[in-house]
Amino acid sequence: MARTTMPAAVTAALALLAGVLSVQWLATLPPPWCACLVLPIAALLAWRCPRWRWLACFLFGMVWAAWHGGVAMGARLPRALEGRDLAVVGTLIDLPLARTDASRFTLRVERATLDGESVALRGDIAVSWYEGAPVLQPCTRWHLLLRLKRPRGLLDPGSADSERSALERGIVATGYVRDDAGNERLAGPHGCVDGVRDAVARGIAARVHDPHDAALLQAFSVGDTRGLVSRDWEIARANGVSHLIAISGFHVGVAAVFGVWLAWLAYACCPRLGLWLPRPQAQAAAALLVAGIYSALAGFGLPTVRTLLMIAVVALARCSRRGSSGAQSLALAMIAILLVDPLAVLAAGFWLSFVGVAFLMLCLQARGRGVRAFVHELTAGQLVMTVALLPLSLWFFGQASLVGALSNLAAVPLVSFVIVPCALCGMLLLGLCPPLATPVLWLAARIAHAQWWLLAQMATWPGAHWYLPTLRPVALLLALCGAVWLFLPRGMPLRWLGVLLSLPLLWPPRQLPADGAFQVWVLDVGQGLSVLLRTRDHALVYDAGARYPSGFDLGDAVVLPAIHALGIARLDMLMISHGDNDHAGGAAAVANAFPRASRYAGEPARMRIPMHQCVAGQSWTWDGVRFRVLNPGPDDGDRDNDSSCVLLVEGRGGRLLLTGDISSAAEPQVAAALGPGPRPVLLVPHHGSRTSSSAAFIAAVRPSLALVSAGWHNRFGHPKREVLARYGEAHIPVFNTAELGAIPLEFPADGPPRRGLGWRLQQPRYWRE
Repeated sequence: MARTTMPAAVTAALALLAGVLSVQWLATLPPPWCACLVLPIAALLAWRCPRWRWLACFLFGMVWAAWHGGVAMGARLPRALEGRDLAVVGTLIDLPLARTDASRFTLRVERATLDGESVALRGDIAVSWYEGAPVLQPCTRWHLLLRLKRPRGLLDPGSADSERSALERGIVATGYVRDDAGNERLAGPHGCVDGVRDAVARGIAARVHDPHDAALLQAFSVGDTRGLVSRDWEIARANGVSHLIAISGFHVGVAAVFGVWLAWLAYACCPRLGLWLPRPQAQAAAALLVAGIYSALAGFGLPTVRTLLMIAVVALARCSRRGSSGAQSLALAMIAILLVDPLAVLAAGFWLSFVGVAFLMLCLQARGRGVRAFVHELTAGQLVMTVALLPLSLWFFGQASLVGALSNLAAVPLVSFVIVPCALCGMLLLGLCPPLATPVLWLAARIAHAQWWLLAQMATWPGAHWYLPTLRPVALLLALCGAVWLFLPRGMPLRWLGVLLSLPLLWPPRQLPADGAFQVWVLDVGQGLSVLLRTRDHALVYDAGARYPSGFDLGDAVVLPAIHALGIARLDMLMISHGDNDHAGGAAAVANAFPRASRYAGEPARMRIPMHQCVAGQSWTWDGVRFRVLNPGPDDGDRDNDSSCVLLVEGRGGRLLLTGDISSAAEPQVAAALGPGPRPVLLVPHHGSRTSSSAAFIAAVRPSLALVSAGWHNRFGHPKREVLARYGEAHIPVFNTAELGAIPLEFPADGPPRRGLGWRLQQPRYWRE
């Protein structure tokens, strides 16, 4: 029976996954009538053609994913309500995050009204409360006046897709709390799982005096990562241990073993229990119960749910006295997740969890029992996981860690067999006997402190941060197949050939500009500016986006990932037009990543890092491409926006004029310094504000096309309609990063400049606005 059931479950799971995944590559979802045609075909195949049931699963997966995607997109905030003030009643879910600049939380909407009229809005919304935010607790109900918009994110090479994340998380709108006397807490439910998580986290903080140690223990115990800072996540990525910070699936397995021990202890104390229920079945039920409770405390993250489902399959098989293989359990867990939430395939955790466990099952062979076998499986398992998940890490995060195997070899046993059991005992004692919880949690915190110190040292080792250009799907599939081949059982011939299948990933093709040519990317950094320019052997960053009081840094979140995704290993110059935050905020992150790069700025005194003054007349040549600074003059002094470094880049086939935030007062000077030559591509000054882009400047420069870097529906209204009208009257096409995402440009040596498709159009997906 097992021999026939296991392949059927695996085949069904893979076919269902393929069907669900095929929908996620679509630019638009199929119309509903397609489901009416496909579903009867799938049902007929499943009923009458057993050999084609895999196709039925595939077709069902397509319909199921398309329906879920359509429902999720339909639940988003109606466009007519964007920018309007809505009165919303809802309940706080998950754990609110309090920072110095704002409190951020997720609100599950119960009802919403506009001017007293009910509006169709249901689901979860991500909210920020900027000024005067009270102490927010999970599970509380609130009446709030909110200004909302549909989920929309930045789209750049190498950056995370926040619109995809919003769809996967069920976020239907984002917004902020408006100042209103009606904002108040309402009576409502007084208990939920998130409330218990918050109480446990506060109990740990009260008993562990070092805030960072407490934050680590909170993350290991209940998945509360609010106390971790960006440096902690950087250390985790450098060591490949991010899966251990917030509760991993392995922790749930440890909790299940804890449940087995509790059941064993109960039967040892009271053997008569065996007359009511056999001990094996009781231990299986206890394992499932404890694992379920712990998964709830972890917030039911995808790795925990996957492990919980696998434990449930094994427990049910044990209770029904049936056998269950690991592959069957994994397949049934995947089927369950896809049936409950097919959009889970959009999360990196889905792939890292299932692919990692599948590789371990496929590549590790049992070698008896005992300490020696355990040590072998532990060490070999870390090697398998590091190699197997390397392609996926590069695909989802744009980086991987070559020291991950060694880091996990030290971290996994310590976290799973020491810290987590201590945390479980401490959590149990918090409810039963709080005074006894203090020494247990103190011990766990000290061990976590020592472990984190070691990981921080390993994060500085060579290879801790390994970047490759953006992967192609073919290279990803070949690398995964190569990893399977490489770890096939002994006796399989030519296993070393698996390395060859990884070559497209390790040495991807690079299209470098020819001599006298250059490439440009106007990055999508919202209401700000950042431009990345590359010649054959050199690279320059002009402006680096903003850095916000919350710590979110576009230099770190957008500019650096774009540099790595485009295969740029060295940065030669960082030029910041002037000191405004939307241009200069991310400069420190870029400078720290490339400390040898030359640094120039229009207002060095306003910069957080040392920089040289850029002055009109400075010039240099890289690979046949000439660079000239046109502004500011040597005697211009402090002129705010008009102190912006204006840079002219001249290749053999075209010119690019980067203008920063200059106003109409500085435009005549720039136009006079431009000199003769082909019509340039113009970066529109000051994001298209009404104080720039005068008609005289447009007529003098005569750009072939104009580019605007602005935020979607930004509060300044950039680019202004009258500015766009002036460019329209001059018959100059204008392209905006707010609408297109990052905009690539080619300046070949033997032809005119070419504008590529914006990043939003290059990779169209149905969830993108």
